[in-house]
Amino acid sequence: MLLKIYEENPNPREIAKVIKTLQDGGLIIYPTDTVYAIGCDALNVRAVERICQIKGVNPLKSNLSIICYDLSNLSEYAKVSNAAFKLMKKNLPGPFTFILPTSNELPKIYKNRKEVGIRVPDNNIVRTIVQELGNPLLTMSVHDDDDEILEYSTDPELIAEKYEGRVDLIIDGGYGGLEPSTVVDCTTDDFEIVRQGKGVLK
Repeated sequence: MLLKIYEENPNPREIAKVIKTLQDGGLIIYPTDTVYAIGCDALNVRAVERICQIKGVNPLKSNLSIICYDLSNLSEYAKVSNAAFKLMKKNLPGPFTFILPTSNELPKIYKNRKEVGIRVPDNNIVRTIVQELGNPLLTMSVHDDDDEILEYSTDPELIAEKYEGRVDLIIDGGYGGLEPSTVVDCTTDDFEIVRQGKGVLK
């Protein structure tokens, strides 16, 4: 199901449909400030496992990332030093993924790697969804890193063709980007840019 939502003014009725899908353990595809992403309620382990299966990701070996509305509940999901918090506060919302040690609140599936990526995208659609859901979203890019042709991943209608039958709802929030987020490792106090993407750290 393809659902049109406008970033400037997300329609509460449409957002409610998305929330219901997520609460029922469904998978959604949605726009961010970088690329389109596939996600679910980050605290619903079965839904997280479904996404890992679709994307061919082994959660024992790969870092998982979540989207938060803002930094207010961050300590529920990650252990964050004062220095890391200051850095995040300066750069979020924005096109960054900050890797932090996991806290005890996250389900066990996140704890195998003892790290979690934190995103607060500068996109009103996905932030409204997270705010209304009351939980973070698990997030993975729709395209695979080794995809030769990335053009489909910017067009919601082409994404819908590729993922038909595998996800429950696809949000058409306009054309997406091709450049992924900048990934910053904040697990130690020597912050390191692991992948330079769209964002430039302040």
